[in-house]
Amino acid sequence: MIKIANAQLWVHDQDEALAFYTQKLGMEVRVDATIPEMGFRWLTVGPVGQPDVAIVLMAIPGRPLMDDATSGQVRELVAKGFAGTVFLVTDDCRAAFKELTERGVEFTEEPDERPYGIDSAFRDPSGNNIRLTEAYSAMP
Repeated sequence: MIKIANAQLWVHDQDEALAFYTQKLGMEVRVDATIPEMGFRWLTVGPVGQPDVAIVLMAIPGRPLMDDATSGQVRELVAKGFAGTVFLVTDDCRAAFKELTERGVEFTEEPDERPYGIDSAFRDPSGNNIRLTEAYSAMP
C-alpha cells in the first residue's frame, strides 16, 4: 500500500514559516534536523492529532542545486502563490476563519458557500496559497 507522508512547500525563510505554521495555525513540529556540513535543514510540521501527515517547509536552494535564475524564478512563483497549495479541512470554516484572523492570519478569501462546502483562502509568509474548507459530508 502506498500512502502520502509529506507534502512540500518552498519557503523563503524557514524560521518565519515555522513560526507561522506553529504559532498562527497551531501545527506541531515533526522534524527539525540540520546537517551542518551540507547547509541543509529538514523541517516538517503537521496538524495536531494527524501524526502520519506532514508539510515539509523547504528552503529554496541556491547553488549547486539550483542556478541563480531558477532559484529566483521559484522565489517569484512562491511569492505570487503559484508554487503549490495546501488544502486544510475543518468542521467549522467560519469559526476557524475567526480564530485564525484573531491570531493574525490574513485571508485572501473569506468563507463562502461552494457546491462542495464552505471554502476560504489565505497565504503563508512566503506567499504559498492555503485553502481552508468545511466540506459537506454528503453531496446531493
